[in-house]
Amino acid sequence: MKMKPERVKEILSKFKNQKIIVIGDLMLDEFIYGRVIRISPEAPVPVVEVTKEERYPGGASNVARNLRAMGCQVDIIGQVGKDSYASQLQELLQADGIGISGVITNPNTRTVVKTRVIARHQQMVRVDREYRERLQVQIADKAIAEFKSKIKEAHAVIIEDYGKGFVTQMLVDRVSNLVSTQKKILAVDPNPYNPLHWHEPTVVKPNRLEAFAASGIVYSEPVNPVEKDTALDRVGKILLEKWRPQHLLITLGDQGMALFQRNKPLYHTPTKAQEVFDVTGAGDTAISAYTLALSAGATPPDAAEIANHAAGLVVGKLGTAVTNQTEILESFKKNG
Repeated sequence: MKMKPERVKEILSKFKNQKIIVIGDLMLDEFIYGRVIRISPEAPVPVVEVTKEERYPGGASNVARNLRAMGCQVDIIGQVGKDSYASQLQELLQADGIGISGVITNPNTRTVVKTRVIARHQQMVRVDREYRERLQVQIADKAIAEFKSKIKEAHAVIIEDYGKGFVTQMLVDRVSNLVSTQKKILAVDPNPYNPLHWHEPTVVKPNRLEAFAASGIVYSEPVNPVEKDTALDRVGKILLEKWRPQHLLITLGDQGMALFQRNKPLYHTPTKAQEVFDVTGAGDTAISAYTLALSAGATPPDAAEIANHAAGLVVGKLGTAVTNQTEILESFKKNG
């Protein structure tokens, strides 16, 4: 389905009036760029001469950053450790204009950091610093208190589960109850290795691999056209019953996205990516754009189209990238 640029512009123009709360696993993404100059005499590994270092908000923090880049107001809720990485992350979030009063310092954990070493546009190695721990009751209480103070003014809530311990059933139950009471949009980016009961959210957005894992169906390779992919169709129907969302949006990499709704045929939007440099954070962009578009009055298919264009733009950039309204509108004008 082609959206007219006028319709896209109308939806995008409402982004600035939306306010969204992101709750989930906060991370810091660190990128070390360099060039390979030789093989190490100590071991058969390349030596990377560092030319540049960059840091960005990652995980749920990247969802917040994406939303802010697209023009809406954002508050984030999550935990960090008592360390220098936490300070760096909060400074980056503040610089982007994201509300951080819900960032809770937990001295018993450490801030999650993912460090990627990149040479000639190729990721050579990733180093993860993390400490998985179930969410402590006192931290959950602080998070919910912060959430209660903000939910009335918000238009939508995104729960972003990276499986690092912050998103638990207790937290989900309490957040979902408040969202339901306030009749707000609830979007979920689930983690199949942290199976939780979702309370009939507005939308759940797994990728293809996650969707198969969550459905219990053995993974099968993609089929073209997507509408003929019977395994994917079965997975979609299972998850609609399992999670009871209003919509299920499955991201399909180079095949775009598949939108499932009850009693409606699968809606497929092909990828809009022109070039793929880095898929880091593309799923974060997808759920951000989809939720924000819904909040601004888009239909589910229109929201899927906007999310697909937004994701196509960020994979054409290096690092944990974001896009904005101008780029999205230009993408529609160029690619339909």
